[in-house]
Amino acid sequence: MRRFLCFVAVLSLAACTGIPEGVEPVTGFELSRYLGTWHEIARLDHGFERGLTQVTAEYSLREDGGVKVLNSGYNAEEQQRQTAEGKAYFIGRPDEGRLKVSFFGPFYGAYNIIALDKAAYRYAMIAGPNTDYLWILARSPSLDGAVVQSLVEKARGLGFPTQDLIYLQPQP
Repeated sequence: MRRFLCFVAVLSLAACTGIPEGVEPVTGFELSRYLGTWHEIARLDHGFERGLTQVTAEYSLREDGGVKVLNSGYNAEEQQRQTAEGKAYFIGRPDEGRLKVSFFGPFYGAYNIIALDKAAYRYAMIAGPNTDYLWILARSPSLDGAVVQSLVEKARGLGFPTQDLIYLQPQP
């Protein structure tokens, strides 16, 4: 029984760093170009971001070769910014946009880059381990409506519930 419970625990943790069926991470990824500040354009709702606006993610290198993640957003109800610091590491090859990220000790979640402006690194679309997690990010607080619409259509085609997206800029 103990062996079975260990197996289930390991399987559960692996599922948290998985990728939705039929979804592929970007290849040709360059971490050095991805580092810096990103603004959240749209997201699927989750308790850890509920009610936050002006959400940003800042990525920088860690001494251990990983990525420091600093997420913050404005909480209007509390009238202050909330910040969470985490760390991320590549799951596979460093030229593949597939990382695991942790904000809570040894527990990791999936950070799958499934769309990316490879020419200028101006926008990205991130998926979690399943289709319940999706973010559209940009280097500036707003993103061209046609680009947003294109990303949303891609996500819809991959099975994400795009009708539930929360837009932090006016919807295209």
